[in-house]
Amino acid sequence: MKLSIVATMYRSAEYVEPFCDRAATAAKEITNDFEIILVNDGSPDDSLQRAVAQAEADPHVTVVDLSRNFGHHKAMMTGLDYAQGDLVYLTDIDLEELPEWMIDFHAQMQEQQCDVVFGQQATRRGGWFERWSGQWFYSIVNALTDLDLPHNLVTSRLMTKRYVRALLRFKEREFFIAGLWQLAGFDQRPQIIHKLAGSETTYTLRRKLNILVQMVTSFSAAPLKLTFYFGVSIFFGAMLYTAYLVTNQLFLSNPMPGWTSVMASVWLLGGTIIALIGMIGIYLAKIFNETKQRPYTIVRQVYDVGTQAPTTLDSEA
Repeated sequence: MKLSIVATMYRSAEYVEPFCDRAATAAKEITNDFEIILVNDGSPDDSLQRAVAQAEADPHVTVVDLSRNFGHHKAMMTGLDYAQGDLVYLTDIDLEELPEWMIDFHAQMQEQQCDVVFGQQATRRGGWFERWSGQWFYSIVNALTDLDLPHNLVTSRLMTKRYVRALLRFKEREFFIAGLWQLAGFDQRPQIIHKLAGSETTYTLRRKLNILVQMVTSFSAAPLKLTFYFGVSIFFGAMLYTAYLVTNQLFLSNPMPGWTSVMASVWLLGGTIIALIGMIGIYLAKIFNETKQRPYTIVRQVYDVGTQAPTTLDSEA
């Protein structure tokens, strides 16, 4: 198998047919030996039925049906696990990221002899808030981790088989896939693209904050180190303040009323302690989830090469 094209489906019914047609046309510019893998991430619409119809009509199409919605990143990793190609093109199905990009990605990969060519937006699409929040997201992640994540990444990337195999060696149950892309290493080169804006982004501020916490706690112990340094700073500050109070009481005979300062200190330190305990709790929760070794996706069925009776799988992806 020369080329695998991997995409996930969630509320994607209207895109299935045009995506398959355009992906197949683009793939034929590279090779006639290709496959299209569509991963159904528990989509509530008729995405699965449409994808199965495509698989029955076109032997190049394979549909991997997950038992429920596990999340975009986990579904992508499952699709990569099923890819058989020497080259793997990962993209989104909604056609905001074009299947035709794989042709230019392939040309750059051949010219530069690299392992990955990934899409990078010259200017992040969306309004001022989306652009601003995206900017601070990457800045905070890079400040708190050692990843040096490129700004304005998109999903689309063309990868060699050896890179995909290395990526699949990561066995985390909770992860942010862009971090794994960077952590896997190899020679990765960007290509500037212009992503279409066909729909509103699903990455709300709340979701971005959740992803930020997930990203930082998955790839860095910096928050725990900051917690330690912050605690040491509070300790020495409290020691200096205590020395001031003792000096004031013994030598200046001017005791402070104290009620306001005591209450302020109690609330300040109480809130700080609760916040720091919560941060440690996030790490403990991640350790708890990892030690259970649950599969991060479960495959219900695989529809392949127009078979009327699909293979039933219950496996770790």
